[in-house]
Amino acid sequence: MAFYKIITGAALAVALAAPALAQDNPSVAARQGQFKLYGHNLSVVGGMAQGRMEYDAAMAQTAADNLFHLTRHDQSRLWPEGTDSSSLIETRAKAEIWENLDDFTAKFVALQEASVALQAAAGNGLDALRPAVGALGQSCGACHEDYREES
Repeated sequence: MAFYKIITGAALAVALAAPALAQDNPSVAARQGQFKLYGHNLSVVGGMAQGRMEYDAAMAQTAADNLFHLTRHDQSRLWPEGTDSSSLIETRAKAEIWENLDDFTAKFVALQEASVALQAAAGNGLDALRPAVGALGQSCGACHEDYREES
């Protein structure tokens, strides 16, 4: 009986010490949903900019407008401390986000600014779209380089 209690206690301790699932945290689930929406809209303008999709001014404008509005969504409840990859399974957010919050915030502001430029360029032809998509991609990449775990 004592052996059973030891094994059960050890199993419980391991389970409690293991990172929780990201999907069980509403803030992380919402954050990941927002990133999926970024990706969905970026695939439209990125596909056009890279020649994988035919340029469609209305579709490009809609995707750019969506990205603009997504970057304006209040982020304050999406990034609570303790929702990093060392604390949760299924998230790639590095703990460095909370250690360098000013830099992380500045990179998000750069994304917002790039979304404004993309919104202004999207419906004005492929020659206007390409550099704006490139700038938006660079702002995404700058944040990912420092604050997202490799997949």
